[in-house]
Amino acid sequence: MATSWRASLATGIQPSQVIERTVSIAARLIRHAAMFLTTTGTALSTLVGGLRSGRLFMYDTRPFSCPTVREHPMQLSSLTAVSPVDGRYAGKTQALRPIFSEYGLIRFRVMVEVRWLQRLAAHPQITEVPAFSAQANAILDTLAEDFSVEHAERVKEIERTTNHDVKAVEYLLKEQAAKLPELDKVSEFIHFACTSEDINNLSHALMLREGRDTVMLPLMRQIADAIRELAIRFADVPMLSRTHGQPASPTTLGKELANVVYRLERQISQVAAVPLLGKINGAVGNYNAHLSAYADIDWEANARAFIEDELGLGFNPYTTQIEPHDYIAELFDAVARFNTILIDFDRDIWGYISLGYFKQRTIAGEIGSSTMPHKVNPIDFENSEGNLGIANALFQHLASKLPVSRWQRDLTDSTVLRNLGVGFAHSVIAYEASLKGISKLELNEQRIAADLDACWEVLAEPIQTVMRRYNIENPYEKLKELTRGKGISPEALQTFIDGLEMPAEAKAELKKLTPANYIGNAAAQAKRI
Repeated sequence: MATSWRASLATGIQPSQVIERTVSIAARLIRHAAMFLTTTGTALSTLVGGLRSGRLFMYDTRPFSCPTVREHPMQLSSLTAVSPVDGRYAGKTQALRPIFSEYGLIRFRVMVEVRWLQRLAAHPQITEVPAFSAQANAILDTLAEDFSVEHAERVKEIERTTNHDVKAVEYLLKEQAAKLPELDKVSEFIHFACTSEDINNLSHALMLREGRDTVMLPLMRQIADAIRELAIRFADVPMLSRTHGQPASPTTLGKELANVVYRLERQISQVAAVPLLGKINGAVGNYNAHLSAYADIDWEANARAFIEDELGLGFNPYTTQIEPHDYIAELFDAVARFNTILIDFDRDIWGYISLGYFKQRTIAGEIGSSTMPHKVNPIDFENSEGNLGIANALFQHLASKLPVSRWQRDLTDSTVLRNLGVGFAHSVIAYEASLKGISKLELNEQRIAADLDACWEVLAEPIQTVMRRYNIENPYEKLKELTRGKGISPEALQTFIDGLEMPAEAKAELKKLTPANYIGNAAAQAKRI
């Protein structure tokens, strides 16, 4: 442009003419650009409309994104939820909502605050809070045991002003206490000597107990029972085992399933046995505020009695501002081990389906593949495996992060603790999927028998072992030469046995062996699981 400008001066063209021509060219370029943008489907017209109307702020103007009207957000539903836990799988996780939702956390906070106030009223040395009447206790019990969604919504409304969720619970309780003069008089003893974490840690422990005992453990036991039923039913079904993916000594299908049951039940016992701990000892764990108000009360004994007797939790006597969450790590590690075993089961059943050992019962209307009409895919076991992986990733992070807090506490655990129920949710989705898959399994005994009958070489093990008993030299090497890496017929084995220098009775017993009856005590193990 600079060169053109100097050239125009040299030829006598006026600068105004050059400017006019330049503007004309620029206008044409802008029109062409606008046409290009329109034909490529951009939101140019919407943005121009926004500029003209002064409502551009309503739109998301990030490059290459569709405009989003912020004044009209989508209503939350299973279709619009960001997380599949509350979206696609919402129906499978309903039992967890009253426990691990925001409502659930508020419900447990209210319960802890109420029980603490009742504990203070029952203490003979706290004369400022006289023992409550039946009417007062009834009001408090209703709040603690029948907490409504409307009350939770009121807490959220208060929180919009306080910007503090635990303080909002305290203010809700003061509003409720104001309805009865007896409670109103002692309303300042609500949240007495407590730091927010006193309320939170106990609430989290109560959440985990209810989630574990009423949802997780029943489903875990249901899975173990379902697999046990298969183990006993198929206890006598001989099956070729595979080590390193290659044929190995025969077993029974029931015995292999019994292995899973035993492993799962060990983890169920460990999940159930994890003690859920709590503390209510103030800002840094020393009862500073408690003792400043009532120096003669044994606050540690009172806290222990409250946590153990009133709430049914374990008492942790040594803490900072927070209960250190070690027990949460223990619980999640135990659940993750159960999940890992179930992943192993899912993959094995997937493999047996692939081998044709199991068929899957079809359901009218279901489609296995969008292009291959014949397919019946093992989708339930795949869904289970996928969700168990997500659950374990969450459990691993929580178990490694939560026990770590700077000095007497930092707030990094707060946002993490809001995800306590997410790992449980993905586990529940997985458990339901595994149970559904198990219910659709149909044994293909003919296919199992055919695979077994094609592998007579697996009898090399018992033959060389009996040869050792009778001190025949190089038994392993002789069988290795006969069988390794090649199939062998029953007749060839019979001929080999006939040539051995051992008692006739021993030869006769070896000749009775087949891949189907060389199963050791597998059937007995399966039946006693």
